[in-house]
Order: sequence, then structure tokens, then C-alpha cells
Amino acid sequence: MIRISELRLDYLKQPVGVTKLPQFGWMIDSDQRNIIQTAYQLQIADNPDFNNAIYDSGLVESEDSAHVIPDKPALKSASKYFVHVRIKSNTGEISKWSDSTYFVTALISNIEWRAAFISAETKEDASNSKGTYLRTEFTVKNKVKEAYAFTTALGLYKFYINGKKVGTDEMTPGWTSYNKRLLYQTYDITDLLNTGKNAAGALVGAGWYKGTMGFIGARNNYGDQTAFLSQIHIRYEDGTTDIIGSDETWKGSDSPVLFSEIYDGEIYDARLEQPGWNTPGFEDKDWKAVSIVDFNKEILTAQSGTRVKKVEEVSAKRIFTTPKGDTVIDFGQNMTGWIHFRVNGKAGDKVILNCFEVLDSEGNVYFDNLRKAKETLDFTCKGGEEEYEPNFTFQGFQFAKIAAYPGNTELSDFTAYAVHSDMEPTGTFDCSNQDINQLQHNILWGLKGNFLDIPTDCPQRNERLGWTGDAQIFCRTASYLMNTYTFFHKWLKDVAADQTPEGGVPHVVPDLLSGKEADDWLLSQGTHSAAAWADVAVINPWTLYLTFGDKEIIKEQYESMKAWINFMQTHSVDNIWNYKLQFGDWVALDAEEGSYFGATPNDLTCTAYYAYSTGLFARMANYIGNTKDYETYRALFEQIKKAFQEHFFDEDGNMTANTQTAHVVALYFNLVPEKYRQKTAEALVRLVEKENGHLVTGFVGTPYICHALSQNGHIKEAYDLLLKDDFPSWLYQVKKGATTVWEHWDGLKPDGTMWSPDMNSFNHYAYGAIGEWLYRVVAGIEIDETNPGYKHSIIHPRFGGGLSYVNAGYKSVYGNLSVHWEQKDDKCILEVTVPHNTSATILLDGAKDVLQADGLQFEKAQNDRKALTGSGTYHIEFVR
Repeated sequence: MIRISELRLDYLKQPVGVTKLPQFGWMIDSDQRNIIQTAYQLQIADNPDFNNAIYDSGLVESEDSAHVIPDKPALKSASKYFVHVRIKSNTGEISKWSDSTYFVTALISNIEWRAAFISAETKEDASNSKGTYLRTEFTVKNKVKEAYAFTTALGLYKFYINGKKVGTDEMTPGWTSYNKRLLYQTYDITDLLNTGKNAAGALVGAGWYKGTMGFIGARNNYGDQTAFLSQIHIRYEDGTTDIIGSDETWKGSDSPVLFSEIYDGEIYDARLEQPGWNTPGFEDKDWKAVSIVDFNKEILTAQSGTRVKKVEEVSAKRIFTTPKGDTVIDFGQNMTGWIHFRVNGKAGDKVILNCFEVLDSEGNVYFDNLRKAKETLDFTCKGGEEEYEPNFTFQGFQFAKIAAYPGNTELSDFTAYAVHSDMEPTGTFDCSNQDINQLQHNILWGLKGNFLDIPTDCPQRNERLGWTGDAQIFCRTASYLMNTYTFFHKWLKDVAADQTPEGGVPHVVPDLLSGKEADDWLLSQGTHSAAAWADVAVINPWTLYLTFGDKEIIKEQYESMKAWINFMQTHSVDNIWNYKLQFGDWVALDAEEGSYFGATPNDLTCTAYYAYSTGLFARMANYIGNTKDYETYRALFEQIKKAFQEHFFDEDGNMTANTQTAHVVALYFNLVPEKYRQKTAEALVRLVEKENGHLVTGFVGTPYICHALSQNGHIKEAYDLLLKDDFPSWLYQVKKGATTVWEHWDGLKPDGTMWSPDMNSFNHYAYGAIGEWLYRVVAGIEIDETNPGYKHSIIHPRFGGGLSYVNAGYKSVYGNLSVHWEQKDDKCILEVTVPHNTSATILLDGAKDVLQADGLQFEKAQNDRKALTGSGTYHIEFVR
């Protein structure tokens, strides 16, 4: 029996806001092994019954069950399309039609925009961050067949129809390089409309667009006046249509949101609420006329998925009194989001909550690492039972100080919501070591805390920027944990948009540092093109290609990648590259006292990344058939590699920089002369031994150090490094009670003191990049570059670390891939599930004899045994 278990469109279940035909992909279930699709039939219809399908592929002979892109039909704006598929397998069986799914189109062309950006603010409001109301009423003339709203804002917005919030999205329209690209959202509002009078309303706030952003405290980075844009398309049962757009007939008013900003929180006065303001019949005679704000609608871009939502609810774990007498709520988990509370007070009573991450060594409130961010919720009661959560801000916190609250506080009155981009979880990992399981938990929550529309560096202090280095370092780990395609695809558009004319890549994206004047060391030395940071332009598309097998991401980011390689080439001398401000091996522990810059020379780290990115770009050029660029950039890679070897190895094959990171990047980026590879790996082992078995690497070396060891015959040393639990190590943080990953190895020092508060985040995912080693090596779930997206997988778990078992899984575009291994005395048990319509190579780590092969044919492969297999679940037992 075969069937389609899931049908995906652009890697999403039901994308809303599509402007071109999606890619289609599906997962196959069967009770048989070695199932291969031999043909498929795909239908698209404008009704769920598929009467008179507008597209029917017929039976197409093809193995493709991912990345299927029909060349028709042409799509209409503001329409819902239904899709289903069936397949034929190599057994000759034809499946039933899959359950149907759908996609909804946005405006296919921006020339269809008729609405105007409207504002209840004026230029005189440039310095404030209040929230404003906007409203209108309109008539629905007949029975509605379908209706869609297209909405966005200069600022942040919440949209309402007839008193109900439209959708479950938060922090819309997100953060992009607004003057180059502004997203808009599409909503199905069919069920919210009534025949006759209806009301539309919006609450608008400053957000990233107008509020104070960045550590330099710049304001009005994109504009100084918030505005809202809405266009509603109604299609009636009788075939007629209506379009209702925001215009000068709308009215505006101030709202109860007196202040709301990303860093500082929100001030809300419930006494100023206007009940019914977003419902028909509300008396708005005292409201003011709106103004029209000029904005280029040609740069509007529909957003089809991965919007920010309240994803998880976290209950308060305890309320306690600190040694200094403060009342504090503990939610038990460091997170990003906000607090929802209930209160019963008198009009004018206050609730004030100050959010923060950690307690100090004495158990008291610790605000210092927030820097200038206030992270405060300030609520004024209107009287009676009330509930509140903020509108246009988010906090990074585990704790909240209750600075004011009427009456007694109860745990049940406080609930936290983890808020982040809505991505499907794809990876699972657990093992016999509970500290490693906690580390895995911390890595995942680091992702949740910093994937809020863009990949941020931290969620708590006055920064929260899209630092490119952090995103590059963590991309592979993130792509095991969650379906990151849409998230990174969206952000990489801004990486390209914000590149300099010469191809330089900003340190942060969206780039709100370049062009600013401030007394700041970073701005004075350069705001773009740092090795490992700027290389996100190449490494992240490469990672998405590997993970999803999708050449479209290469094609879309191709010119951006090429421009970055050319930038490095232009600024290199004899193929050694360095440029202005470099972060190098940032916050490595081999830095000089008081310095953030690790001991590995910038010439080395820059040139290593120059070679690595150039090599990756050449391979991607080859995979999309650009032979000329492949040959050109492959030759350039070889030239850079040769220069690297000549400059950074002496005549005896020793590296000239005697640091862990120098050896790590040389090994992992394949820049070591082959005859010196083992010597270089052994030198790395000695450098680790010199530190009593600890790493001292920073942002550049840490992601790859365990790989550099395990790929070169030192799996034991890699495990030993992972399992260290004293300072500095990953598990040191676990032992200190961390629930997310820290920015510094010594964020909380062994003596209880803190790293300098100017830069000490306790939710900073970069060092969580060890997560990919857990999946790729410990669990052994690896990608075959020549057949990516797990179309062909390499299953090679590496036993060690005293682990008695490991369970891991990854939900690929083809289906669930899982690995379970356990070790009992001398016998090893391995259970593997390979998705249908894929294959895998299974390698048995150090196997001397195979006791049970479950029908597979194993042959010797150096120190292992390997077998090629098709889909299905296999139970293997062997002796090492």
C-alpha cells in the first residue's frame, strides 16, 4: 500500500500570499521497502471538488517528489487554489489522490494596488512612540463567496474586522530593509464579513520602522511617521466584486498605547480604551482626519509564510522574594516573547513588570546586561477584572520583577508566551547523557529566542540586530532543528538588498548602521565586509541547498554571492584577503585580557573564509550549470588555497599561527596540504591538551572544532571536548543552570561574577552550532552533496562519549529519517528509517563483524562496513 502523507507548497502546508506558482513536494508512506516513485499526477483547481481542474499534469514519468514546478496555469490575484497529487511506484501500484491542500494568492502585480498609506500621526510625532487607531466602515452588498485583505504598515500593526483581530500573526509586517523591500500580509477574511455594515480597524505602532534601534540609539531609521495600508478584495456569489482600500475617508485617533518600543517595552493606559472602536456603528465624530503618506508601492512584496506568532505558552513556575526584598516571577525558561497577566484593581492602579534574564550570584535582580533596554510593561487599570499583554514589543527574559501590582499576586495570574517565527520543528535528538539533552534543549530555545522575523544576536539588550556572523555560524544547526527555508529565504533577500554597490555585505541585516554618524568604535572603522560575517551571503544559500536540495535558492542569490566573492578578490593582495574592521575569532578565550578579539590573525581567518566561500560558490555554479563561472571560481579557489598554504604553513608543515582556531579552519575548510593533514590534526589535539582538554575558540573556531577532530581520526577527542563540564565548555553552562546558550563561555564565571555587562547575553545561539555535530556525527545523519535534500543520505553514527544510546530524527522534504543506536557490552544495535523515494548509504562505525544485516549487503570500507539501501526501516546488529 502506498499513499501521500503530506503535500507541501514552497515547503509550507498552506501558504497564503503567493504571487507565482509554488514548488510542490510530497511525502510518501508505504508498508514496503525500497519504494521509488516512477510517475506522478498533479492537479490544481479553483474548487475543493476538483471539478474541471484548471491544471492537470497527466501521468508524468518522474522520480521527482520535491521541487516540482508546473509551467502553468496563470494565477489570478486574491484567489484560493486547491491541489492534490497521486503517484505510481516501482511496484506498479497507483496511490489514491492525496488529501487536498490549498494556497492563496496575493496581488500578482503591484500595479493592482489602489489603496494609500494612511496615518493618524503627523511629522510632529516623530519623537514619540505611541500607538494610534485607524478605522473605517464599509458595506458588503451581497452574499460573499470569498474575501481577502492585503495589509502592511510603516511600523507595526494589528488589523481588525468587526471587532475581531484578523489572523494570529504578531509583529507584522516584520523587519526588512524597508526602503528597498516592504512585506505585506494576505488574510482570508471571508468568515469575518457580514452582509450590510462592516468595520475595519488597525492599531499601529512605531516598531523597527520608527522606534529607537541599535546600540547607537538611532531613531526614525526608515521614516518618522507611522502609516497603514489595507486593500480588501470581495468576490460575491453573483460574480461581482468590490475593492475597499485605505484612503483619506478613514479616521484616526490616539490609542491606550502611550508608548511601545522594541527595547523598552510598553506603557498602556486601559482608561483610554474606546470600546467598539473597530466595530460598525461606533461614534467617531471626535476622531481626526488621516493624512496620506507617500511610499513606493513598487517595493511591496507578499509574505506567504513563516510569520511571527505566539508559539508556546509557558506558565509561571514560582513567585519569590529576593534577598534585597524584590518580588520576582520565575518562568523557569529563558525565552523571547512577553507576559500576559490578569489583574483586578481600581481605576488608576498600576501593574509594572521589569523583565530580565538572570539573577546575580546572591539571588537578586540583575538588570546590568540589558544595557539601556528597559524591558518594562507599565499598565494602568481601568478598574475591575482585566487582562493584558503588550502589542508592539518583545522581551528576552526568564524573570520579571513585580515593581507594582494591586492586591495579592498569584502564579495563575501570569503566563508567558514564547514568540518567534512560525517554523515547523524538524529535528529531534536525545541520548543517554542528560546534560547533552539539556544542551540540545538550550540550543533549540536559543533558536526560538532569536528567530523573531530575522536571525538576531540576542533578544534582551538594546541591540537585537541581524548580525550576519551569528546567522552564518548557526544556519546548519538551525536547519536540522526546524524548517528554516522560508525564514532564511526572506532574510537573504535583504542581505542582497543591503549589499554595497561593490558587493560588500553589512555586519547587520537589515543594515541600520551604515551611513549613521555616532561616536562609536564600530561605525568609525567600518560597517560591512567582515570575514565569517559577510560570508553568510554564500554559506547560508549553500546550507539551504544542501538541506532542501533546491537549486532555486542558488539562482535567486547567485548575483549576491558572486558580488561578495568579487569584493574579496578586489580587496585581496596576492590572494591574501583582509579589509578594514575584522571581528576575527570574536570573543575567543585566547584573546588578550579585556579584548574581544581572539589571537588568530585576521589575515588567516579572512583568507580561510575567502577560500571557503569561493569554493562553495564554484560548486553551486556547477550545480546550476554555469560551467564558465565554475571553472573561473574553481581556479580562483585553488589559487587562494595555494596562497593560504604558502603564508600560513612553514616549510616543515607547521601552522604559523599556533591557535586552535587556525588549525580548525585550515582542516575543516580543506586548506591543509594533504601530506600535512594528520600532522595538523595532531597539532590541534595538542593545543586542546594544552588547555587541559578545553576549547578556547571564539565565533570562527567553535562551530567546526569537533568536526575538525572527528573528520581526522580524533573522534574520542571530539567527544571529550563535548563532554567537558567545567569552564570553559558547553556543559559548563548546563551545570550552571542555563536554559539557553550564552554569548560568552564565561558569561557567569566559576566564582559567581559576571562577564562585563556591556555585552553579556544569556540567550545567544552562536555557540549552539555544536548542535549540527550532534546530528551529523553523533547521530550520523549526513547529507550527500551530490544528491542533496536527503534524496540520498549518508548514515554514519559515530559511537563514543560513553553514550549507551542515541535517538535522532529529521523530517526531510521526502519524509522522516531516523536513527537509533545503542551499545550493549560489545554489541551495537542500529535502527535506521530511510524515507520512501530516497536511498541511503549506511556505515557501521568500526564494525568487525555484522551479526544481523536485515537483508542488507555490507562490505568492508576502511575501518567500517557499509551498505547501500533503499527506503524502509532496518535493524542491524554488529560488533565493534
